[in-house]
Amino acid sequence: MPIHESGENYLETILILKEEKGAVRSVDIVEKLGYAKSSVSRAVNNLKKIGYISVSKDGRIDFTKKGIERAQSIYNRHKIITDFLMAIGVSEENAEKDACKLEHDLSSESIMAMKSFAEKHKV
Repeated sequence: MPIHESGENYLETILILKEEKGAVRSVDIVEKLGYAKSSVSRAVNNLKKIGYISVSKDGRIDFTKKGIERAQSIYNRHKIITDFLMAIGVSEENAEKDACKLEHDLSSESIMAMKSFAEKHKV
């Protein structure tokens, strides 16, 4: 079952929250994204159904092996695009926002070229 852009955004958010807080629950995602509880609940259930996360009885969200690999891949793409945009003069704030939009649609070839460019032109 394919994962859509919104699912990728949830995986990335869970990863970031895990790095910040250690344990993540749906309420943390609601607070971070500002979405309705029902929307987050639906997304969490979908990610659980396709095998990217598990949810303990106390509501703690954890990644499966497949889920952590996918979340890290998405987050790495995000960081590469952000670094590239900043290397060509985009402000950090706009680079972050634009990376969120681009990370889902660019080819691996484009991402690797951006990474190479950004590494050569570190800001």
